[in-house]
Amino acid sequence: MRIVGKGISKIDGMTIATGKPVYTEDLAVKDALVIKILRSPHAFAKIKSIDISKAEKIDGVECVLTYKDVPNVRFTLAGQSYPEPSPYDRLILDEVVRYVGDEVAIVAAVDEKTALKAIKLIKVEYEVFEPVLDFEKAEEHESTVHEEDLHCNFDIGMQKDKNIVSRQKMEYGDVESEFDKCDVVVEDTYYNQAQAHCMMETYRSFNYIDHAGRLVVISSTQIPFHVRRKLARALNIPSSKIRVIKPRIGGGFGGKQTIAVEIFSAIVTMKTGKPSMIIYDRKETFECTTSRHAMRTRVRLGADKEGYIRAIDIQCLSDTGAYGEHASTVFGLVGQKTLPLYNKTKAVRFMGDVVYTNKTPAGAFRGYGATQGAFAVESTVNKLAEKLNMDPTEIRLKNLIKEGETSLAFEGKILGSSALHRCIKKGKELIGWTEKYPRREISKTKVRAIGMAVTMQGSGIACIDTASAEVRLNDDGNYTLHIGSTDMGTGSDTILSQMAAEILETSMEKIIVNAADTDISPYDPGSYASSTTYVTGMAVVKAAESLRKQIIETGAKLLELSSEDVEFDGENIKAVNGDKTMSLEKLAELMVLGVGKLQLVGNATYGSEVSPPPFMAGFAEVEVDKETGKVDVINYVAIADSGTIINPNLARLQVEGGIVQGIGMALYEDIKFNSKGRLETNTFMQYKIPCRKDVGSIIVDFEESYEPTGPFGAKSIGEVVVNTPSPAIAHAVYNAVGVRMTSLPMTPEKVFMAMQQLDNK
Repeated sequence: MRIVGKGISKIDGMTIATGKPVYTEDLAVKDALVIKILRSPHAFAKIKSIDISKAEKIDGVECVLTYKDVPNVRFTLAGQSYPEPSPYDRLILDEVVRYVGDEVAIVAAVDEKTALKAIKLIKVEYEVFEPVLDFEKAEEHESTVHEEDLHCNFDIGMQKDKNIVSRQKMEYGDVESEFDKCDVVVEDTYYNQAQAHCMMETYRSFNYIDHAGRLVVISSTQIPFHVRRKLARALNIPSSKIRVIKPRIGGGFGGKQTIAVEIFSAIVTMKTGKPSMIIYDRKETFECTTSRHAMRTRVRLGADKEGYIRAIDIQCLSDTGAYGEHASTVFGLVGQKTLPLYNKTKAVRFMGDVVYTNKTPAGAFRGYGATQGAFAVESTVNKLAEKLNMDPTEIRLKNLIKEGETSLAFEGKILGSSALHRCIKKGKELIGWTEKYPRREISKTKVRAIGMAVTMQGSGIACIDTASAEVRLNDDGNYTLHIGSTDMGTGSDTILSQMAAEILETSMEKIIVNAADTDISPYDPGSYASSTTYVTGMAVVKAAESLRKQIIETGAKLLELSSEDVEFDGENIKAVNGDKTMSLEKLAELMVLGVGKLQLVGNATYGSEVSPPPFMAGFAEVEVDKETGKVDVINYVAIADSGTIINPNLARLQVEGGIVQGIGMALYEDIKFNSKGRLETNTFMQYKIPCRKDVGSIIVDFEESYEPTGPFGAKSIGEVVVNTPSPAIAHAVYNAVGVRMTSLPMTPEKVFMAMQQLDNK
C-alpha cells in the first residue's frame, strides 16, 4: 500500500503546534453574553424558595433562569444513539438538587464580572435531605435520590426506590456446579476510584440565532449529531431548527460524549435571541461534569490442576453518582470485555447493580467499563497463576481465546482476528521477563519487580453504530472528504484521509477534510466506542471506492470506451492499450460544465454486525521503596493488536497516551469527597496526574492481525490502551513486596500500610 500503513504526520499537526487552529472560544463574537451557573452547596436538597429579583436589576444582566423558567421535559445527557439506554433523569434546572455543584440558576450578563455579581445576589432557601454518599450502602439507604417518575427506553433493571439505576445478570452454564468441580478456586474484591478526564480544553459552547431563525451551536464536543437531538428534546423544539458545529477540540477522553454545557447556552440564546457563551473553569470541570465510574468488583476464578480456567464469576457494584448517564452500558462492558478472553471456561457469570448516590455524576471515560473489569479479572488471574505455581504468561497463553475460536460470552460468534498470543510473547522479550521475573533486590530499601496483564476492547457498537461518508471530486481535480466524526487530537482526520487517498491513488495534499457540521456532514454517531477507524473508516473506504468507480465509468464514456477497457492511476483515465487518455483535472472540469451534467460524488454508509476486539498485552517494571511504599514505574511495555495499523506514528501516540492515563489511575489519580459530599480534589493542585517524570520508559510495539470486516484489515486502538496498567502494576507491586493492592490508586500510604500489616501477621 502507498499511504495506508505509513507514519504520515497529522494533517493539522503543524497548525496545532503553532497555535493556529480555531477552537470554540475563538469563534465567539465579542459581545456574546457570558453565562454563569449558580450551583447547589448541598449534596441533596429541595429548593423551597428562590429570589432572583436583586440579580435581575443589575445593569448588564440579560436574564436569570430558574427551574420555573425552563421546559419540564426529562432527558439524558449521555451521547448515545437513539433510543438511548440511559435513563431520562435530567431537567435543565430542577427543583431538587442532587449533588454539590448541581445547577440551581442560570445567569447571562454582558460580562463575567456582572454575571458573578448577580450570582451572589440570588437568595435560595433549601430543604436539606440526608445524602447518599456511600455507594455500598445506597440500596438500603433511607433517602431515595430520584423519587420522580423516570423514563427508560429499555428495561435496564431500574429499581429507583432502592437507588438502583440498573441491575444486570449474564450467565452461561452452571457456575456454582463448575466451581465445585474445580481443583483450585481463588477470589478477591477490588475497588477502583472515580477518575477525572483532565482534558486540556474545558467544556464550552457558543450559540447564536442565524438569519433563518435557527439555533446554531458551536461546541467542543465528540458527538455533534447527538447534541442536536438532545437539545431538541430538552428545549422542546424541532431538531431541524438546530445546527451543531464542531471546531477543533482540545481533548475529550469520553467526557465530551456527555452534553455538559450546550443546553445552558442554548436556552439563554433561545430566551434572549442574543449570542451567548459558556466556558467552564477547571473547578467546574472537576465538580460539575462526569468522571469514570467508581466500582467494587468481586471476582472468583476456578481452574483444574492443569491450569485451565473453567469458571469465572464477576459480581460488581457501580457508583453512577447523581444521574445515570452511561450507567447501564459502562457496567455491562465490565463483563462483556473480560469474560470472552478466557474461552476454556465451562461456565461464566457477570452480575450486579449500578446505584445512584449524591455525588458528582459518572459517565463515559476511555475504556468504558473494560478498564474496571480488567483490573479485577487480570489481578485475579495473576493470583490464580501463583496458586497453581504457573508463570502468569503461560497460564494466559494456555487459556486465552485465539483467532477462529469462540467463547461462551460470544454465543457462537467466531473471533475474526487476534494476535494476542504473539503480543504476550513479544512483550515478554521486550521487558526481559525471563531474566527479571519476579523480583530483584536493588538495595536494602529498593526492590524491582515486573508484572503483566492482558485486555480486549471493541471496535464500534455492533448493530448500532452506523456512519456515513461522502467523497466529492471538485472542479479542480482535488477531493473533499465530508465526515461527521470528531478528531479529538487523535489524528482521525488524518487516518480517514489516508484511507481515501489509498483508494483514489492520490496524495494527502489533494484531500480536503470537512468534518462535523450537522448541516453539511453526513451522519456519524460521533467519536466514541472506538468506532472512528473501524466504522467511519469503512464508510470512507466504500465512499472512495464508489467515487473511483464513477471516475472510471465517466472517463470511459468520454473516451468512447467501455469501463473494462480503461484504467485509473490517480492522475489519468487512460485506455488499457494506451491509445486514449484524459487527465483527472480535465474530467473534473467537464463534470461541472454542460458536458458532464453531474458532479461525481461517492457516498456510503456502514454499520457492522460485529465489534471486532483489539487486544493488548501490558508489562510493567516497577521499583518499590520499602521504607516509604513509593512505587515508581521504570519500564512499561505495551504490545497492541489493532489489526492493520493505518498510521504507526499516530497509533503509537495513542498507546503511549493511554498507558500514561492508565498509570495515573493506577498510582496517582483519586477523586475524593468530604463528609458532606463536596468534591475536594477540584484543581490540579489537589488532583495529581502523572507528568513525564512519573511514567518511566514506555515501549510500544504492534503485532498486526488482519480483521476481515475492517478497512484494510484494521481494528480500533483508542480505548484498549488504558486497561492494562492498573493490573500489571498491581502485579509488579505484589512481586516486589508481597502485598496485593486491591484498591486504586496504589499510593505510597496504601502500599506502606499494607506492608506493615503483612509484617504484623
